[in-house]
Amino acid sequence: MSKRSGNGTPARSRDERLREALRANLLRRKAQARARATADDISDITGTAAAPAAEAETGRDES
Repeated sequence: MSKRSGNGTPARSRDERLREALRANLLRRKAQARARATADDISDITGTAAAPAAEAETGRDES
């Protein structure tokens, strides 16, 4: 018995879905890196510092 999606076409293989997800993730990370590099270039030109990274909250009390 073969796996089929609701529209009658064979279901995409798990490997194919993983490959597509990894490719999309890589493209997203590259775009983010380009945006950061562009922001750094702009701050170098204008002489203003880029916004500092936000500190992550752990949700725990620091006693």
